[in-house]
Amino acid sequence: MKLRIAAAALLMALTPATAAQAADDPLLDQLEDIPGLTVVSETAGAGYRFFVLTYRQPADHRHPGRGTFEQRVTLLHRSETQPVVLSTNGYGLAASPRPSQTEPTALLGANQVSVEHRFFTPSRPAPADWSDLTIWQEATDEHRIVSAFKDLYPAKWIQTGGSKGGMTSVYHRRFYPNDVDGVVAYVAPDDVIDPEDRAYDRFLDTVGTPECRAALDEVQRQALLRRDRLVPRVEAAAAENGWTFSRTLGTADRSFEMTVLDTVWAFWQYSVAADCAAVPAATATDDELYDWIDSVAGWSFYTDQSLEYYWPYYYQAATQLGAPGLKFEHLRGLRAHPGLYTANSSLPKELRRPHNPLPMIDVDLWVRTKASQMLFVYGENDPWGAERFTPSRKDSHLFVAPGANHGANIARLTPEDSATATATLRRWAGVTAPLAQQKAVDLPIDDQLGDRRRLG
Repeated sequence: MKLRIAAAALLMALTPATAAQAADDPLLDQLEDIPGLTVVSETAGAGYRFFVLTYRQPADHRHPGRGTFEQRVTLLHRSETQPVVLSTNGYGLAASPRPSQTEPTALLGANQVSVEHRFFTPSRPAPADWSDLTIWQEATDEHRIVSAFKDLYPAKWIQTGGSKGGMTSVYHRRFYPNDVDGVVAYVAPDDVIDPEDRAYDRFLDTVGTPECRAALDEVQRQALLRRDRLVPRVEAAAAENGWTFSRTLGTADRSFEMTVLDTVWAFWQYSVAADCAAVPAATATDDELYDWIDSVAGWSFYTDQSLEYYWPYYYQAATQLGAPGLKFEHLRGLRAHPGLYTANSSLPKELRRPHNPLPMIDVDLWVRTKASQMLFVYGENDPWGAERFTPSRKDSHLFVAPGANHGANIARLTPEDSATATATLRRWAGVTAPLAQQKAVDLPIDDQLGDRRRLG
């Protein structure tokens, strides 16, 4: 309705013929006719239109009469006849969403519907019953959105997401296998049995070279050995920047330890083997050690201010998704808070919950035995890939990008694997290469990774 009011004002300045043409907007009419959908804004570019939308969802799909919330959605429109990519990044959309496209969207010349995950603000019920934050509830959000747009876009649908967004795409496929015609899940971990995390320790014991692993382990040791000098620096930075710790981790010392424990994982998640040369030596000064850890893991992350945005992730990790629980054998005797490295540690006390292993066991078994048209892409050096999904043999595939980190994608695969993955995706979408190239537009590629560092 807001757009209609703005359009009416513009029509006053147009000639009758031009005004009649501007008022005739079938796409906008169709969007406004979808029950529960609100058009917030529109941006037009060469070959596309980009809409920011909200879609009214039940807070609890099992009890739809118990309140609703507005879920943010964006639409990148090219043509009603082109396929649609449903993008689920598993987190929130940007505060002011701008036109961008996922890799599958670019490869297909497709339309794109991007969905903000429930409970990431502002897509959160008020008041919020956090027990409504489950993989089934979010999958049902996406099912309703796909159903709402199917009349407007009757062509093939492909779902995609990276990391937690990749996991989200898998869960949607599990509960609503007929909604889309294929899934491309990037760097999606499959933490089947939460406490059984030896795969992550084995990965960190073998990734890269022995020299690099030893240097990274020593950084952690040196930081904990210098705790009495480095924690005051964290406290000073907190005072300068207004950081607090009371709602989640509790103290600067606990935040310090969590950041140090995170350092090796964060390094392999977003660095490459060549970056090993910059890892500080054991003889590094306190300044060098502090600054390097800040550049890799970030002292500001485990603060109340930073963690609050990620509470929905940590809640899901604690209750259903699971999260890596590393042993840190090389740090024996140096940790002041042995039980710290858990998802619940990053939540306020009122949101801490016990873990239920059944949802991940169910999803893992379904992917292995019944799922079809699923394509998984992992990075060789990405710790999140230590526990991967194992696709069935029903037209499903797994590819690993050599030397790649958490930013692995189809473009980073070997030329042969990249060609196979691209051809598979286009076959599922019913698109030929020339048609995809014809429909392509010049937009930035969204890496879909809402988790800019290690979480969990």
